[in-house]
Amino acid sequence: MNFADYLKDKTLTILLHILCMIGSFIYLYTCGLRKNQLLLFYLFWLFLLAAYFIADWYRKNRYFRELFHILDSLDKPYLISEIMPDSFRLEDRLYKRILRSSNKAVIDAVHHLESERTEYKDFIENWIHEVKLPITSMNLICDNNKTAETRKIKAQLTELENDVEKALFYTRSDTVYQDYLIHKITLKDTVMTAIQRIRPYLIKNNVQVDLQGCEETVYCDDKWLEFILNQIFLNAVKYKKGEDCRISIHTVRENNRTTLFLEDNGIGIQDSEIGRIFDKGFTGTNGRHNRQSTGIGLYLCRKLCRKLGISIEAQSIEGEYTRILLLFPDGSSHFSRHGQNEE
Repeated sequence: MNFADYLKDKTLTILLHILCMIGSFIYLYTCGLRKNQLLLFYLFWLFLLAAYFIADWYRKNRYFRELFHILDSLDKPYLISEIMPDSFRLEDRLYKRILRSSNKAVIDAVHHLESERTEYKDFIENWIHEVKLPITSMNLICDNNKTAETRKIKAQLTELENDVEKALFYTRSDTVYQDYLIHKITLKDTVMTAIQRIRPYLIKNNVQVDLQGCEETVYCDDKWLEFILNQIFLNAVKYKKGEDCRISIHTVRENNRTTLFLEDNGIGIQDSEIGRIFDKGFTGTNGRHNRQSTGIGLYLCRKLCRKLGISIEAQSIEGEYTRILLLFPDGSSHFSRHGQNEE
């Protein structure tokens, strides 16, 4: 709060004093007081008024600076009314009471919404676990009765199972820390497991996987990484070019990090859209021609990568390829939890 703003706020008070000065001057002058006496009187009046304004501004400025400092240091700024310093001014005390009443209503509303959100999240998780049982049963039936039709059904079940998994991971994406275990894993093993999970879907779509190397070890949660890889593989199939689809996978080790490259020979992404493919709900030009696109898969991948300490990037040339990069930092000292997860 600068002094100019303070004076603007005191405009009515200043005008009142000016009117009082004019009125008293007329009265005292008509009573016979000399101008020299009146000049000294009004100079003294102005001095006292200026001293009062300066002292009042200094006190208020210090009070609000302290208040803003407290506000900036709070993790939950809406609790400012609980710890804001007391003031001798009645106006400030009334504002404090109003803030407390208002914040209490907001906090109660937030708690109510959080409770409803938790109940809904629990319901979705329970429903997902329940719906997995018939999917597993249908997969077993298809495995025990292998025909051309059951292979088609199994491929569709793979898609359905992936959608169910996507819903489960989405509900848990804000609480990754409660359901993950960072340890040393071999990228090749995790990639092979991810491929095996959606193998019927890949076979149905004539997908050829070219896996080279990937013998490096990184620190990550294999279950969450498998889900991220599956989303990338399914996207590669979804946006394939023609009947054949090829996914090339390899790793590069450099600068204290390991980069996993996943490249397809699909329709690619426009340059103007490459920076938005990880945004929630973004489907782009390709997605408008594909009704299966939801704009959730890659958004969820980026969200989970951030939680796991992985960087994810995309490169593409429209009509030629799309390349997804997963960058794993060397985090042995950070992720091993003081050696508990070291192999």
